[in-house]
Amino acid sequence: MAHPVYLDYNGTTPHAPEVIEAMRPFIETQFGNPSSTHWYGIRPRKAVEEARKQVAALLNCRSHEVFFTSGGTESNNHAIKGMANALGNKGRHIITTAIEHPAVLEVCRHLEIRGFETTCVGVDQAGKVNVDDICNAIRKDTILISVMHANNEVGTIQPIPEISALARKHGIAMHTDAAQSMGKIPTDVQVLGVDLLSIAGHKLYAPKGIGALFVRQGVFPEKFCHGASQERGYRAGTENVPWMVGLGRACELAAQNPGHTANHMKSMRDRLHKGLADQLDDVRLNGHPDDRLPNTLSLSFKGVEANRILEEIGLEVAASPGAACHSDTVSLSHVLEAMKIPLEWAKGTIRLSTGRMTTPEEIDRAVEAIVRAVEAIVRAVTHLRGASGV
Repeated sequence: MAHPVYLDYNGTTPHAPEVIEAMRPFIETQFGNPSSTHWYGIRPRKAVEEARKQVAALLNCRSHEVFFTSGGTESNNHAIKGMANALGNKGRHIITTAIEHPAVLEVCRHLEIRGFETTCVGVDQAGKVNVDDICNAIRKDTILISVMHANNEVGTIQPIPEISALARKHGIAMHTDAAQSMGKIPTDVQVLGVDLLSIAGHKLYAPKGIGALFVRQGVFPEKFCHGASQERGYRAGTENVPWMVGLGRACELAAQNPGHTANHMKSMRDRLHKGLADQLDDVRLNGHPDDRLPNTLSLSFKGVEANRILEEIGLEVAASPGAACHSDTVSLSHVLEAMKIPLEWAKGTIRLSTGRMTTPEEIDRAVEAIVRAVEAIVRAVTHLRGASGV
């Protein structure tokens, strides 16, 4: 039996073979501590700095502006808590959006316990924030704006350069969570204009448990982890050399022919969308039709519950729900709620995301499985309603 078609690349990516090969020596033989001054520490130390340069090259920044973390969640925590604690004497107001990842929203809620205030700006029905709404939320005590580069559920890309320019005009620090955008769309920090940017390795064909944070020179978040002087003193602890090497190699791969990669993912995504829309009625696209990640497809099936679709296709397609439906209640994602997607549509939302390894044959298999599942559910619902006289 063939494995299910993997269409959850936004959830996590497979390891690129080149990444595994780059990591292998530092798992098998090059075990030295990079902080050691003896022979065994030399190659690991050089490998860490080479990985830092590889990440910096993808971001178009200087290598000393990058330090490694355990992943996107830690990077977001460090950026937001670090800047809040560093600037708390100047103000205690933070602006973010209603569609951020919990790794941003929960950090802001935690800071509210400590006396900070958060304004969560809404989005339109395409999931895009209006720059004017960010502008109107700015106060004299605003110290930080955090807006994700691209949404993980619907793929909508936010106007980060415009928001960064607004933040700079008002002397406010600007952070973006780029976990979903790295390797899919350009993440040049000079173009984006951000002060801090978060990276998650496992969205980039690198291992889970590694990430990075870009901190622009002249910006000084408070230290996240105290101890020795690793990572310029921002994050103490012995370096996770194999994983850092893996992230560096993944960033190097992402920088090679990015247009080809994006076009392939988009081609697979659009083939999937067309295949489903051609064969099924009542299919709705969520997210911006154009300003959207090239690999992300959030679809709603009217009157059908997402968990039932995923149950039906579970042995054939791996995807994620946009709603959790139970006996008498429907739990929608906060993103769909913020976009004000009508309940009859929202409860039947699934996220399908393609990747570098996705093939046309896999897409066609997925279309067949999803169409068959949705049609079977619709027939069952129609029969049930007929039997009950509804």
